Amino acid sequence: MLLILSACSLFEDTNLVDIKEIDGPCSIVLVGGSTVRSKGNIKISKRTQAITYRDEEGKLWSLFKDDYTSYSCQ
Repeated sequence: MLLILSACSLFEDTNLVDIKEIDGPCSIVLVGGSTVRSKGNIKISKRTQAITYRDEEGKLWSLFKDDYTSYSCQ
């Protein structure tokens, strides 16, 4: 069991894990200029730059790189 846990941290340390989690809440500026806000953390795929977040009702949403221009988290 200890070996498995060590291997998991090894993957994170060597950037083999594709997903980066950022503490929220976060504001995401969409291409059209409007802003969406996550109540909690967001997850970003390092490979595709897709952002996944949950709204106030707990629904899961994904935005792809063509959908947003920037994001900022507090």
